[in-house]
Amino acid sequence: MLRTNISARALSGGLLDVLIRAGLITVLVLFCFQIFHPFLNLMLWAMILAITLYPLHGLIKRKLVNKDGRAATLIVVVALALLMVPIYLLGTSISESVQATLAILKSDTLQIPLPSEKIASLPLIGEPLYGYWMQAATDMSSVVMKVLPYIKSVGLTLLGKMADVGVGFLLFIGALIIAGVFMAYGENGERSALAITSRLSGPERGPRITVLCTATIRAVAQGVVGIAFIQMLLVGVGFVLMGVPGAGLLAMVALLMGIMQLPVLLVTIPVIAYVFATEGTSLATVVFGIYSLIAGMADNVLKPLMLGRGVDVPMPVILIGALGGMVSGGFIGLFIGPVALAVGYQLFWQWVQDQPTVEVLNETPEIEALNETPTIEATNDQRPV
Repeated sequence: MLRTNISARALSGGLLDVLIRAGLITVLVLFCFQIFHPFLNLMLWAMILAITLYPLHGLIKRKLVNKDGRAATLIVVVALALLMVPIYLLGTSISESVQATLAILKSDTLQIPLPSEKIASLPLIGEPLYGYWMQAATDMSSVVMKVLPYIKSVGLTLLGKMADVGVGFLLFIGALIIAGVFMAYGENGERSALAITSRLSGPERGPRITVLCTATIRAVAQGVVGIAFIQMLLVGVGFVLMGVPGAGLLAMVALLMGIMQLPVLLVTIPVIAYVFATEGTSLATVVFGIYSLIAGMADNVLKPLMLGRGVDVPMPVILIGALGGMVSGGFIGLFIGPVALAVGYQLFWQWVQDQPTVEVLNETPEIEALNETPTIEATNDQRPV
């Protein structure tokens, strides 16, 4: 009885020690996460950029006689220059357009032509559109007073979106600089990643999971940038052939929107409206409009074809992970979603394939023991007559 009480006390004391240690570790982990949380998106972006650009870093490093720091610095400087030039041109163009619009409004020289009688004959929208157009052509001030509240709300919304874009751009620049630091110490980072995954999932699965995560991030990044570049070429060629003013700048805007996973139709539809308003309805403008619409929606066809190439996971898994991750986690979920889904897919099928083997190995000795037991009992039960 005394021995039982001592063992129970020892068991309860050991359990209490384990619970205290687990509680302290949980509190420490939560506290560390709270401290790190403001920098979480920044570090995730830096890691994604470093993994994506690391093959280029290795190529440049060989050219520079294994100078990791110089190669990473060169990549960061060139990337920042490539980002700053279109942003500067876009900002200058927007500023000039706003100043020209304000100058026209202040000079009271804005004249809207009278609508054609054919517009009134259009089904459903013909008569209301004709009435609004006629009112705008004859009494612009009353139209402005009607739409002024809507203009204010839309303007505030656009300003908020532009502020978010500016914050995201600054975040991307910071992540690019930190990614340069990661690439400069890429070999140590690779060893650390292998050690962590091997500790979590075993020495056999760890390297495979590391390779899978790296390949998935690079495939998604290359697919996103590649699709955006193809769309930029398609849209830019149409703008140049049609003689659209600022065609090169608009093509660069389409590239940035494609990389940011925004619809390129936001660029092509206003350009189509501008071409129809200035050139009128003709065969060339109709063909241009259809072509620009198809080019603006080309990413819907290219994504299933290009995402997931070079990854040992079916393409639908990567595509579903990219789309679902973007819906649930924003632009950064575009990369996190496919990685999580690909790792889960691989682990699931490894579990499915390994399970039957484990069961067969566990049951074999039991079956042999059962087969041998009757013989042993029969031998032991024999008695001399």
